[in-house]
Amino acid sequence: MDTFTIAGRTFASRLIVGTGKYASNAVMANAHKASGADIVTVAVRRVNVSDRSQESLLDYIDTSRIFILPNTAGCYTAEDAVRTARLGREAGLSNWVKLEVIGDEKTLYPDNEALLEATSILVREGFVVLPYTSDDPVVCRKLEAAGAAAVMPLGAPIGSGLGIQNVNNIRIIREFSRVPVIVDAGVGTASDAALAMELGADAVLMNTAIAGAQDPVSMAEAMNLAVRAGRLAFLAGRIPRKMYATASSPIEGVVRR
Repeated sequence: MDTFTIAGRTFASRLIVGTGKYASNAVMANAHKASGADIVTVAVRRVNVSDRSQESLLDYIDTSRIFILPNTAGCYTAEDAVRTARLGREAGLSNWVKLEVIGDEKTLYPDNEALLEATSILVREGFVVLPYTSDDPVVCRKLEAAGAAAVMPLGAPIGSGLGIQNVNNIRIIREFSRVPVIVDAGVGTASDAALAMELGADAVLMNTAIAGAQDPVSMAEAMNLAVRAGRLAFLAGRIPRKMYATASSPIEGVVRR
């Protein structure tokens, strides 16, 4: 089985999905099942951590097979993100965190300076940090040096569905990273997920592409297949691109008329 490992923990599926924007928790649960995902992200601020007796989306996640990855969605400062991560850990969610520090309300691009600050603090406190960042190879290298367990460059702005906008940057990040590379944000359809994997990404994280689809469960299955296909294509090795045609059947040895 083609597994991948983050911070010593091994996962079978290379597709990571979210929990927001679904029409209902029941639809979300069915989409999770169809996706085959082993990891599901949960915004700490969407969970009632003060009274876990109340119904929440956590009741619709099969924790016997799915690992919950808390995230700091909605945080705009390093201080706020660190506080939110601590809150998730104290509530018993996990000492893992998908770290988000947003720098701009319109584009939702990350504040990389604050992200580096928060990563350093949380790593020192024993968190397994997976930072959402821009597709900047230098920033990814700095996050890795700060102790990030993986780097999560965006493919395009969150929820945009534009697909990977800078293919070459993802290639460069993958080439130089010694930790897993997870393409996070911007996926719109199955071909986008397949491309991310063909570029060598270790995994793909998405939410809106599935939750916002007309049929989220079918799209979740499509993403499952796309991630697997893209990974197989990457391992198989594509043929080189050429300017001119090459005959599929060799002409050497052909019987002449």
